[in-house]
Amino acid sequence: MNAIVKRSLVGGIVSTLIMGTGTFILGQVSGYKALELIQKSIPGINMLCNTVILGSTTILALMLTLLGLSRSSDSTLTRRHYQDVLMIAKYDTILIVTAVITFLMLNLPISESEEVTTNWYETIYYISLGVASIIGGGFIAVIMMLYGTITNVILIVGMGVTDHPLVSEEEAKQEKEKEERKKEEKKATSN
Repeated sequence: MNAIVKRSLVGGIVSTLIMGTGTFILGQVSGYKALELIQKSIPGINMLCNTVILGSTTILALMLTLLGLSRSSDSTLTRRHYQDVLMIAKYDTILIVTAVITFLMLNLPISESEEVTTNWYETIYYISLGVASIIGGGFIAVIMMLYGTITNVILIVGMGVTDHPLVSEEEAKQEKEKEERKKEEKKATSN
């Protein structure tokens, strides 16, 4: 597992735990109190789902630009770079699907149903908060993965770093040879 993934997973897990701790701090709720809390929290969770869906689909679309920039650069990027981009796309797609399903499930008229007993409200409340925490943590993890990948592309494409781990070894050797030839030419012209 590379550093980008490790960092983003730690960030996502930490943020999920922080968001989940808020649920724990609220304490045990039951029955009609849980129903009241569900009715108050669902608009916020729906807004979170909408934000994640919009942000994740935008990220997915802009990753095509990242791929185009990567292909058109002077440097030849290694296979790992494209694997990182593929991984971000995969996690981003999973996040979109999870947010859409959560959004749809939370828009069911649970409080209007006579079939749902008050005992279920507590379970529904904790599940909805848990899923919201996971979605929020997942979004933070995807953003951190994207940041790491974009940082690498900026270093390689924008700043011309050739000794980066994502630049192919063959190209790095050619670049070193060019620099050595330039140094030799300078020495020859100065003598």
